[in-house]
Amino acid sequence: MLKMVDVFSDSPRSYATLSYTDITMVKATQGTWYVNPKCDVDYQAAKKAKKQRGIYHYCEGGNPESEAQYFYQNVKGYIGEAVPAVDWEAGSNRSWGNTTWVKRFVTEFHRLSGVWCLIYVQASAISQVANCSKLCGLWVASYPSTDWKSWKIPNMKVNTYPWATYTIWQFTGDDMDRNVVNTTIDGWKRLAKATKPKPAEKSKKSEWKKKTGTFTLGQSLEIHKSPHIESDSIAKLKKGDTIKFDATLQGPKRLWLRQPRSKGYGYIVAKDKYGKLLGKLK
Repeated sequence: MLKMVDVFSDSPRSYATLSYTDITMVKATQGTWYVNPKCDVDYQAAKKAKKQRGIYHYCEGGNPESEAQYFYQNVKGYIGEAVPAVDWEAGSNRSWGNTTWVKRFVTEFHRLSGVWCLIYVQASAISQVANCSKLCGLWVASYPSTDWKSWKIPNMKVNTYPWATYTIWQFTGDDMDRNVVNTTIDGWKRLAKATKPKPAEKSKKSEWKKKTGTFTLGQSLEIHKSPHIESDSIAKLKKGDTIKFDATLQGPKRLWLRQPRSKGYGYIVAKDKYGKLLGKLK
């Protein structure tokens, strides 16, 4: 497991670069009005010290989409290298107890960034965020006592249901917020990366290419009124028949040939949707 410390504006600046920790999680924003003035100071110090980084938002329970947008606008420069998290607790949170708020927040943040937030919550309140268990990792707070001032991992059972386990466990919160992280450095880096599917590339518009030749059918086929397999048939040809064509069209699935006729054109499939040639081209 990795060791992580989480810091905010009143934390000693030295916490961001502790020699024995692997990750520094920095408070970035709160509500839609507050940006931690020490956020980038601690973030850049941790980065220089070669720590893995995280950034988190403290919920005030206003409109969840607005808070997610505020968080994103203030941390988008860190997206891709820092793991984002949302801090859901009772203090200063007018929506505490609402079981849909956090899901709306993380969904909006994911829409904007492509990254799913970790969710910080005390073990006794996991039910408030349980509907996020298939989307987000869990950062659970569960202490053996209020004065556990050690990096020694407590021997205690931690509730994570419906998560199978935690991604982060915060086990002290008095003199320092100590955490253990249930992944590797590579795993942490993966959590920071976007999971939003890349937009599908626009398919190139199919265009006719002027090309003359002959096509000898390897099976019975139809001449169509237009280059669509469902279009009306002009004629039915048998295996061994040969047609002349003056242009080709590679459509999304099939290769079409254009046959000059006394009244306009006819169209025949030369390759099927699997790329199989249906005759002999010359």
